[in-house]
Amino acid sequence: MAATSRRAKTVLIVGIVLVVVGVIAVVVPRMVSALAAQARPVTSPSSTAAEAPTPTPSATPSTSATPTPSAPTASPLPPPPPSRAQQALAGLSLEQRVGQVMMVSSPVAGADPAALADLRSNRIGNVFLKGRTTAGAGAVGDVVGALRAEATQPGPTTVAPFVATDQEGGQVQILRGPGFSPIPSALAQGGMDPDALRSAATEWGRELAAVGVNVNFAPVMDTVPSAAFAPQNIPIGKYEREYGFDPGTVSSHGGAFARGMAQAGVAAVPKHFPGLGRVTANTDTATNVTDAQTSRTDPYLAPFADAIRSGVGWVMLSNALYPAIDAEHYAVFSPAVIDLLRKDLGFGGIVVSDDICDAAQVGGFRPESRGVNFLAAGGTMVLCTDEALAPRLWQGILDQARSDPGFARVVDYAALAVLEAKDRAGLLSH
Repeated sequence: MAATSRRAKTVLIVGIVLVVVGVIAVVVPRMVSALAAQARPVTSPSSTAAEAPTPTPSATPSTSATPTPSAPTASPLPPPPPSRAQQALAGLSLEQRVGQVMMVSSPVAGADPAALADLRSNRIGNVFLKGRTTAGAGAVGDVVGALRAEATQPGPTTVAPFVATDQEGGQVQILRGPGFSPIPSALAQGGMDPDALRSAATEWGRELAAVGVNVNFAPVMDTVPSAAFAPQNIPIGKYEREYGFDPGTVSSHGGAFARGMAQAGVAAVPKHFPGLGRVTANTDTATNVTDAQTSRTDPYLAPFADAIRSGVGWVMLSNALYPAIDAEHYAVFSPAVIDLLRKDLGFGGIVVSDDICDAAQVGGFRPESRGVNFLAAGGTMVLCTDEALAPRLWQGILDQARSDPGFARVVDYAALAVLEAKDRAGLLSH
């Protein structure tokens, strides 16, 4: 009885085991197959032709590691065509390129023989109207037209001149008479509402543009420390050329003046970087003019920095010495001062010198070296207000460029910057 019971139990257990094994044999392969089907990527290289997507011409290129040697190699893109300014530069002789980086003066009452010779013989391509006139817009327009005709450089690209003047206001207003509004001094402008000043400056700029003047050597962005010091500040405060006695007022009102000029299509030129508000002598008439205080981080640089951020395309350098920035060079010949302007303040436009022909401050330098030193320091355009001396500056730059390939590239770089500015001003044409 006991043996029979044990055999029955054994048979039952074996039967259960066989049933379980049978179920596993059927179910597990099906589960594995289903899971494999779910895990298999449809774009796998092992996919069948029916499963693989058919590529189309617009399909995104495969990122598979499998190389496709038959794919065509992309051709390099052609270089962009030269800009209008680059084309103009290529069409100018070295003599004409030197002429583009110079601005020579002409009496506003009419060009004298020396000024005409500078434009004709030396190919100087920019003009500054000096002196004073009360003859009005009609007479000035005739003078500008005659000068423009002489200064325009013909070629595959015709290059017209920048024509500049000093139309600050107050005691520094070269153009007067019918067609030119009386402009108050900068100190008086500093008491105006900035929006009203911008609107007025737009009208003053339109008067300049109407007679062919496209550059105004203003506003003065020098900060005079106080009203009490102003009479001792011979170049600025004595003549009320400052907008105020703190950088904020100078910035807001000088900036309003510059924006008004720009709205009229006239380039404003903040001056005299890095500032003449602290000196007690005038670089035009005195030597050894020095500002011992202004530094690379001086708060009086703020008006220039603000003007640059607002988009001005020109800045004029001072002729004074700033030993806290560069004890070895006057600002106009200082790589450190121009580096401060370019790198610290981010200015990428035209750096124009103050006059380096008539100015007593630079009288100890040979005229032939003055323009060379300015350009080698990083300047862009040489201003010469003595038309009789201009040929010596021009010849000095030309001779240096002929003998020194590195300096010739400096001239090309400066000339291209001038031509790019002229293109933006509509002064280049085919």
